[in-house]
Amino acid sequence: MAHQSRRVLRLLSAGRAEAAGLSARRLELSARGCGGGGGWRRFGPAVPEDRRLAFKDDVLPFSAFLTDNFGRRHNYLRISLTEKCNLRCQYCMPEEGVKLTPRSQLLTTKEVLTLARLFVQEGVDKIRLTGGEPLIRPDVLDIIAEMRKLEGLKTIAVTTNGMNLSRLLPGLKDAGLDLLNISLDSLVPAKFEFIVRRKGFHKVMEGIEKAIEMGYRPVKVNCVVMRGLNEDEILDFVSLTETKPLDVRFIEYMPFDGNRWNFKKMVSYQEMLDRIRQQWPNLESLPGGKADTAKSFKVPGFQGQLGFITSMSENFCGSCNRLRITADGNLKVCLFGNSEVSLRDSLRSGASHEELLQVICAAVGRKKQQHAGMFSISQMKNRPMILIGG
Repeated sequence: MAHQSRRVLRLLSAGRAEAAGLSARRLELSARGCGGGGGWRRFGPAVPEDRRLAFKDDVLPFSAFLTDNFGRRHNYLRISLTEKCNLRCQYCMPEEGVKLTPRSQLLTTKEVLTLARLFVQEGVDKIRLTGGEPLIRPDVLDIIAEMRKLEGLKTIAVTTNGMNLSRLLPGLKDAGLDLLNISLDSLVPAKFEFIVRRKGFHKVMEGIEKAIEMGYRPVKVNCVVMRGLNEDEILDFVSLTETKPLDVRFIEYMPFDGNRWNFKKMVSYQEMLDRIRQQWPNLESLPGGKADTAKSFKVPGFQGQLGFITSMSENFCGSCNRLRITADGNLKVCLFGNSEVSLRDSLRSGASHEELLQVICAAVGRKKQQHAGMFSISQMKNRPMILIGG
């Protein structure tokens, strides 16, 4: 601990009072450990040495509360703003829909912002708002504007189905939205309607064009690839990147409650890549960041790029930096895990800042080294994707 304290003092003496103040706060909290008392304790065993205080870029300490037993630092938080959606995508929810949580049990705007503030104070620098469909929440612009005020938060992103995007984009940009991911699983209007069980293809395309027009770079387009449904459009999606600054991301079909996942429907990353390389043999692999979920590629001369999210065939659990909060306030440390802890209940019972951190730390400490594998996941009880946050 002494060398860590001296590091903070050096920051102060170097004139970086603001950074050192944040460092000292994290150092103070981390020193208490997850048990709330003296020493490095959490619920259960002592916090391992490598969880006690992790340094980010060897300057600012990263909170031990958000560092798991495998040294993974969780600086990326996904918050679901609603369970409701104006589409019924086949891979996301059952055709009959899902039973929605009563409104009184969903996080209020104040609770969303309280949790966002807490996580940012502990080192989260990117928040993604998801759903359901986050853009149908009436106060989404206010939430983004308030999050924009959080010191230390570098990036606010939204994943949307694009149905309301064109209308809301000016307000989203003014509120401070940095990044956009738009779901689009077919470029054929009739097939689009079959997959999402609703009309609206042209609205989504209009939203994509508007995002490009308003300067979002890149605009990420998420495409869940399913055999017998849209794998014949892979090359068409790649062609979109020729003249548009898009990052098309092909997502392997993943098992969730109610989506009737079947291994035979899954098109693997390698199969998709082989198909693309037959058309574009000069496809280039792009370097990626340590915590990137996508394997990125580019056709030379094309404006945009493409990527593959290989959760099933080649998991990236070892570099996972993500945590999720569901619309009803549960913390999920793994998308495919069924373990959850209620932050909503802790908030509503009057838990202090430090008590909330203890709950969070205990959950992060239980995070497994990797998910159970696609066949085991398909047999596990978990939420439908729409109730997790897509």
